[in-house]
Amino acid sequence: MQTFLKRDPAPLEAAGLRWLAEAGARVPKIVEDAPHRLVLQRIDAGQLGAAGEEDLGRMLARMHAAGAPHFGSLPESGRFFVGQCELESPEGDDWNDYYLQHRLLPLARRVGLTREVERVRVDAPLEPPARLHGDLWTGNVLADREGRPWLIDPAAYGGHREMDLAMLDLFGRVPERTVAAYEEVAPLGDGWRERIGLWQLFPLLVHAVLFGGGYLSQSRELALRLD
Repeated sequence: MQTFLKRDPAPLEAAGLRWLAEAGARVPKIVEDAPHRLVLQRIDAGQLGAAGEEDLGRMLARMHAAGAPHFGSLPESGRFFVGQCELESPEGDDWNDYYLQHRLLPLARRVGLTREVERVRVDAPLEPPARLHGDLWTGNVLADREGRPWLIDPAAYGGHREMDLAMLDLFGRVPERTVAAYEEVAPLGDGWRERIGLWQLFPLLVHAVLFGGGYLSQSRELALRLD
């Protein structure tokens, strides 16, 4: 088995991979987990075809359904990072309030967008906490030589399942085959597509904190539209 060395991985990356694997997600095998060092199975790259897109949808639906104790629950105790952005992750039982108070506003305060973000309306259907990948942009979905999807680089926590789908749609498009296969396993709530922008505000704010520039203006414009 070929391996891949990650130096200084996120503190909970290995725990997140194990947590997602327990829920049926296809993730690289952990070969070594040591301080400042994570050795993983290397995935020989292929292309995600139609069957792989459908497999991804079913895999995400099963993973989300495995759930989490609370919103904000982490795979184990430790410091929570999304990319290089550290964020506190207390637990809660009301996602709509949680998302505003513990995901959006702490980031908005760092970039001077408190006034715009505190007016954002969060009104999603009530659902139990899902087991999220947490940073599921298209670059964190790999395809192997057989065209099967693998998930890498999680920022796993308990949250609303629409978050992962919205993230897939942020820097690309969530494939329609993925959505259809997902809904065969677990139908999504009414109006979920209209909420994509709401959930995308979180990763945009993360990028605004890390990189500023255009991400800051994008975050501000989106927050104003969500008023």
